Amino acid sequence: MSKPLQPKDAKPKEEEVAQKNINSVNPNIMILANTIVTIIVLAVFMVIMYSLFDSMITKKISSFHNIEEQIDEEATNVEDERGMLLDLGDFILNLADIDHRRYLKVNVAMELSKTEEEIELLNTPQEKGGHGSAPADPMEAIAAEMEQFKPAIRDAIITVMSNKTSDELSSTTGKELAKEEIKEMVNNVFGGQREVLRVSFGQFIIQ
Repeated sequence: MSKPLQPKDAKPKEEEVAQKNINSVNPNIMILANTIVTIIVLAVFMVIMYSLFDSMITKKISSFHNIEEQIDEEATNVEDERGMLLDLGDFILNLADIDHRRYLKVNVAMELSKTEEEIELLNTPQEKGGHGSAPADPMEAIAAEMEQFKPAIRDAIITVMSNKTSDELSSTTGKELAKEEIKEMVNNVFGGQREVLRVSFGQFIIQ
């Protein structure tokens, strides 16, 4: 005698369907979650990179301005330290040769230091003169002051050069020695008010 048929349990079928639904939904959720996380990470990365880039640009600009200020300051200092050029013109004089008479034709120029008052005056903006008066020019005042020293300076140059022989002045060493002697004598003329920074010979002809 056969046993009566037992009703099949429906629970396993429900669990299997639920599992299938979970398996079908999970990939979509994971993809969406990964996409959101990736977007967030990229956004954070972009914010960080923008902050770093902005900071870098700010530092570069600040450094550039500092360099510009330093260059301007150095240029001002160089301008202040650079002396005034005094052209003394041509000299034609006898040399100290004993055997036969020799002549020297030389052009001499000097670079003279500025006094502190002159530097301050040159760096001060000058106002134009009023009606009937010429604009104040510091360089004109300095040039006028130099004129009173020119006779003594020229005399010092003649004294040094006329005591040299043609052989002494034919060498580079002899010329440099003459320049140093001229500097020493002209510095005595100024009496410490200013200093001869450099002596230059232009045209230099011995006959």
